[in-house]
Amino acid sequence: MSADATLPADVAALPPFDDGIDDEATARERCAAFRDVARRLREAVGARLVGQQAVVDQVLWSLFAGGHVLLEGVPGLGKTLLVRTLGDAMHLDFSRIQFTPDLMPADILGTQILVEDAHGHRVMQFRPGPIFTQVLLADEINRASPKSQSALLEAMQERAVTVGGQTHRLRAPFLVLATQNPIEQEGTYPLPEAQLDRFLLKVTVPAVERADLMEILRRTTAANEPAVRPVLDGERILQAQRLARRIVVAEPVQDYVIRLVLATHPGGEHADPRAGREIAVGASPRAAQAIVTAAKVRALFDGRFHVSMGDVHAVAPAALRHRVLPSFEAEADGLDADGVVAGILSRLPRHAPEAST
Repeated sequence: MSADATLPADVAALPPFDDGIDDEATARERCAAFRDVARRLREAVGARLVGQQAVVDQVLWSLFAGGHVLLEGVPGLGKTLLVRTLGDAMHLDFSRIQFTPDLMPADILGTQILVEDAHGHRVMQFRPGPIFTQVLLADEINRASPKSQSALLEAMQERAVTVGGQTHRLRAPFLVLATQNPIEQEGTYPLPEAQLDRFLLKVTVPAVERADLMEILRRTTAANEPAVRPVLDGERILQAQRLARRIVVAEPVQDYVIRLVLATHPGGEHADPRAGREIAVGASPRAAQAIVTAAKVRALFDGRFHVSMGDVHAVAPAALRHRVLPSFEAEADGLDADGVVAGILSRLPRHAPEAST
């Protein structure tokens, strides 16, 4: 992003989203201001990316929840364009790493090099890699070896990189958007469960519709690409993340999220016999955290100050599909993770048995 890129004057003049909220009127005002800016962000992305609104919304939920996203879809559906456009629209530094089998951890993190200082002495100096950015596109992440994939783990979890015994903090906000192709499996290294768990959401990118394809042709075969102006900067995004965390989650809704995650554990107290047969490995506590934080953002986007059951059902598939491992029996029945999660959502009572008696 060029240094002369500036936010719109009315956005720059807004008070901090998360500061001075001491009464309901102020809270409503700040939330309304945030929703207006979020709407502009959606429109900025839509200026380049045709359709895929559900995908855009899920990526924005993750952004304002402070998490990372795994985008899965066949090539050519706009995954890279989405990430690059977000970087432009948010006035953030953007880097892209093309993951290949010969990619080394140093190609991602950076390395120590020997240089000569002003006094003629040779010293080791750290040269940062492309991970030192704010929006990182990890393109075709499953094409790199596990050794290179693991180089992202500390950065994604701790927002820091350790090289040569020295820890370097990454600039906030820091967002990893990784892509992978679900069709081509030859020459790929599937992400291990420990790394999948670091992604707040896994978003499936569907094929485009006929009308969208017509618009894609009209835009991409014209002389000029639509310009995207920044509508948010890093500080505003951090404020929005703090604002979203203030959204209320009622105890029954939180209990439903807990029971939903526990229902993915075969043989557990809340797992029904069918789920026990269909699931090999259930979701971790990070799944509950992902559902709640993403649901808070969705509620805020919708103009509400509390999380509803509808919010939970909307975000649960993206929060669970990469954390639930279907069993051999489920695969034999033609069920993938989405089918297993959908079944649990349809069967799990919205109220705990104790509350219904």
